[in-house]
Amino acid sequence: MKKIGLFIIGAIAAVTLFANLGSLAVLAVSLVILYYAWKRWMKADTTMKKLFWIAIGIIAFVASASNAPALIAVAAAYVLYVVYKKWNETKQMKPKEIDDPFAHFEKQWAELERNF
Repeated sequence: MKKIGLFIIGAIAAVTLFANLGSLAVLAVSLVILYYAWKRWMKADTTMKKLFWIAIGIIAFVASASNAPALIAVAAAYVLYVVYKKWNETKQMKPKEIDDPFAHFEKQWAELERNF
């Protein structure tokens, strides 16, 4: 029953991820452009170059902010990761305590020796 639930959750997350894959790609590209604009702004010597890189950075920031559905894709990717981990984990069985009469005898004998 647990595997069926994991399969359904994984299928929904996969469909959500693939539906938002385009916005996720645009978000990645706009963040790369924003990072590049920041680095070039830090290295710029003249005020005109700094203004140019600020303008590029603002445009990239607006493009990044407008791709809010990409955050849904990131959440879906995380859910897929968790489902994958849960699917492949092995169940750990606790060893059953064996009702060994000799083990109980040794324990009771040790208690008797302590008391007397």
